[in-house]
Amino acid sequence: MRRVWLALLIASLGWGTAGVATRVVLDEGVGPYTVAALRSALAAVVVVVFLVARRSGLPRSPEAWKVGLAMGISNLAIPYVFSTIALQYASAGFLGLTTALIPLFTALLAHLALADERLSTMKVAGLILGFAGVAALLGSGDSGLAGGGKPVVAGFLSLVAVASIAVGGVYAKHHAGAYQPLEVTGVHFVSGSIVIVAAMLIVEGASPGPSGKAWVLLGYMAVFTTFLPFVLYYWMLRSVSATFASIAGYLVPPIAVISGMVFLDERLQPGIVLGGLLILAGVLVTDRAERRVRVRP
Repeated sequence: MRRVWLALLIASLGWGTAGVATRVVLDEGVGPYTVAALRSALAAVVVVVFLVARRSGLPRSPEAWKVGLAMGISNLAIPYVFSTIALQYASAGFLGLTTALIPLFTALLAHLALADERLSTMKVAGLILGFAGVAALLGSGDSGLAGGGKPVVAGFLSLVAVASIAVGGVYAKHHAGAYQPLEVTGVHFVSGSIVIVAAMLIVEGASPGPSGKAWVLLGYMAVFTTFLPFVLYYWMLRSVSATFASIAGYLVPPIAVISGMVFLDERLQPGIVLGGLLILAGVLVTDRAERRVRVRP
């Protein structure tokens, strides 16, 4: 179990700092679709090189192809595009707090799709707290940016990304055991990157090359906030429940908030504090309910 928690921590650090790196690249004048496309494409290259080095071939089972393609859309293309656009309207800390809703959305969807992950009274309470936090976050008008922002727009875009990730997590868990994680990761990244690059060419076209600073940050995002967390996530899904694997959402928000305040001009505003506390309380209640299920004889 220690290895699972270590994997969870590393993945959370990667995902938690992704928003800060993305906002810096956006400030360098790179369009949101281009940021998402370059980030995912670089990550896809890393994945392919890694698989070749390990002499891993193409997936052999139809299930692996299905899961990889589904995750390319649900856990890469949709969330990367929507969350990157959202970071134009709110702080990395704001987006990090909405990311904490992943375990709650996952618990709800797992109840509907997985026979062994039913909603309990505590999980329902966690959902209520989490959605109350979203209401407080969006209703406050606080975006965490010094220059205002549009928290409602950012919140809507982020919730679409969160819901998509939850769908992908439950789908992958439903088919767990029928595929090798690294094989799925290859299909996942290549297919998702193709979709995002196509969207970039349609919406933004071929933009000028990013600055050197932007390339460094894009490389960081490709490896440490994309490739590594996803590999660890797939590995965790083979050992724990979909809800537990999504508990990374409990660690991501404080990492995102703190890194945004340290490295950017982001502010810890009252609405973000109240909404964040309610969301994290909901995740904590859900986590405790999940622990009870795991230790039940």
